This record gives sequence, C-alpha cells and structure tokens, in this order.
Amino acid sequence: MAGIGAFWSVSFLLVLVPGADWAYAITAGLRHRSVLPAVGGMLSGYVLLTAVVAAGLATAVAGSPTVLTALTAAGAAYLIWLGATTLARPAAPRAEEGDQGDGSGSLVGRAARGAGISGLNPKALLLFLALLPQFAARDADWPFAAQIVALGLVHTANCAVVYTGVGATARRILGARPAVATAVSRFSGAAMILVGALLLVERLLAQGPTH
Repeated sequence: MAGIGAFWSVSFLLVLVPGADWAYAITAGLRHRSVLPAVGGMLSGYVLLTAVVAAGLATAVAGSPTVLTALTAAGAAYLIWLGATTLARPAAPRAEEGDQGDGSGSLVGRAARGAGISGLNPKALLLFLALLPQFAARDADWPFAAQIVALGLVHTANCAVVYTGVGATARRILGARPAVATAVSRFSGAAMILVGALLLVERLLAQGPTH
C-alpha cells in the first residue's frame, strides 16, 4: 500500500500531541513500576476502534446523533471521573508496588482504565473514521477492510512507542522529585477533566437545539 508511509508520518505527529492518553501514561509511569499494563490497555482500545472502522460500524455510529451523543457522554464522564480520581490521589514515585486498595493497582485494573480512555474516546473513533479511509485504496490488490486494519495497527504501534516512552521518561525524570511528580500528576488529572468537559460541550454544541 503506497500510502502507508505517509500515513505513518501523519499518525506519528498526531500521537505526539499531548492529550488524555499522555496524561494517563504519565500517571501510570509515576504510580507503578511498569507502564506496560496501562499502555497495553490503551493499545487494546485502539485495536477495538480499528476493528469497528474496518467492519463499517463507525459510519453508522457517526450517522446517529443519539448514539454519538451517548458515546460522547460515556467517554467524557469516564475521563472526568478518572481525572477527579487522579486529583484526589495524585500519583507519586513512592507508590512503586501500585497496591492502592481500590483495584487501580492491579494489572487488569490498569489495563481496563487504559482501554476505557482510548476505546471510549469518541474523537478517536471519528478520527479513525475520517483518517484511515483516506490512505486506503478501494481498487488495491487486497481488501479495503484489510487495509484499514493494517493502517490501524500502524497507528497502534506508534502509540505503543510514544506512550511507553512518555510513561518511562516521566518515572525516570520525576522519580527523584516527589513534589514535582505530584504536581505533574495533578496537572494530568486536570487535563483529563478538561478533555472530558470539552468533549461533552463540543458534542452538545454540535447537536444544537432540540426544538
């Protein structure tokens, strides 16, 4: 597929833009000895979105204001809740074992949170819907859906590299600076709340008046 190199460049630039994924990767890097479960969860969310787009379901979702609003509300509420939790209990390098007593320290808990952040993000779904088909050719030698899957996996691989690096770097640089680490964690929590609120407001404005 000729456009895969161009897509890789566009995808990598998009992944470099800080957002809710970055915030969670930083928090996971500070709170736990390994960022891999959290990153793995986010990657599974993107694999799910890739499958949704490849199956053509994303078009139906985007074409239904009610479904899209419900998805946006769920994703926004999840981000706001996760951000509020982070603000209430900011991550610190001293919490190496990650046993917080609320399930967030378990491998499954961290992965589930990551999957929720990426999989419930309606902007990511719409981005995939708008971006992936632009780099796939319907007259190519291999199926259109297979091309979508390949492009989605390229994006997922970019996410794996960047988010793992962000989490590991946060821990390495801030590990010896507990006060700074706590401040960064609180900033990450606030960022998640802001992203969630903006998602909801943007969707409500796009929906317009109901009368």
